[in-house]
Amino acid sequence: MSQATQAMLATHPQRESAAFNMQALTACIDACFECAQVCTSCADACLGEREHLMHLVHCIRLNLDCADVCGTTGRVLSRLTQPDQNVLRTQLQACVAACRACGDECERHAREMNMEHCRICAESCRRCQQACQQLLGGMNV
Repeated sequence: MSQATQAMLATHPQRESAAFNMQALTACIDACFECAQVCTSCADACLGEREHLMHLVHCIRLNLDCADVCGTTGRVLSRLTQPDQNVLRTQLQACVAACRACGDECERHAREMNMEHCRICAESCRRCQQACQQLLGGMNV
């Protein structure tokens, strides 16, 4: 858990009215930003797999989509002032879906093609997916 993220949320004037448990929120924000970075790196690593590139186009697309969704989710969750609960819920659900799709595809490439970068990405996607699901389950609405 990032100390900077934790410190920012702990000092936010709206922290008491947050829709989430602050520890779970901090963990989810960090998981989202980690997953965004890992997915971006995995897409680039897949581009470097020249002999398999045609088989990795869908994986690269899912990596990039997941990176964008996770980054956006992390930023939206970082804003505690007057959030719209429906937007938060929908964004978390989108992040769960993107992480599931990307994680499944990367897991397949890790297993079938022995791509270590895809294994690392799949694990990051699973962590982010779980963190988002935990927040969804604990929303104060």
